[in-house]
Amino acid sequence: MTRLTVNGAAKHVDAEPDMPLLWVLRDELGLTGTKFGCGIAYCGACTVEIDGVAARSCVMPLSALEGKSIRTIEGEPDAVVRALQAAWVAHQVPQCGYCQSGMILAAASLLRSKPVPTDADIDAGVSNICRCGTYQRIRAAIHAAAQSLREAKA
Repeated sequence: MTRLTVNGAAKHVDAEPDMPLLWVLRDELGLTGTKFGCGIAYCGACTVEIDGVAARSCVMPLSALEGKSIRTIEGEPDAVVRALQAAWVAHQVPQCGYCQSGMILAAASLLRSKPVPTDADIDAGVSNICRCGTYQRIRAAIHAAAQSLREAKA
């Protein structure tokens, strides 16, 4: 039995220790917002936050997560995620939408660590792949969300 906190709720998961977090979330907990993409931690469709840091859930074994706090796209959005969601809509970022849950959580992790990111910071911190190629809109939306968060604090 592995104890986790998922989206603020305590969970006890009875699964194989080597089961990737992605499948724990989807198959054991019914949280299907986290997507399978490549299975080798490259594309980022499976990105979640673990203790506030973006992580690729497809390669993260359950055994490494005892006592950790996990946020998926289904979690109650905090101010950072809300700002990103609003910017995503305003900048018409989604096309097919498949990568968006992982993309938003990667961007949220970036904005928590770098509230005023440069283009280079965004490129390095949000390495998720968007098959639709909306990278310019993604970057613009992250900058807009960062600006919105700064204005909200002022």
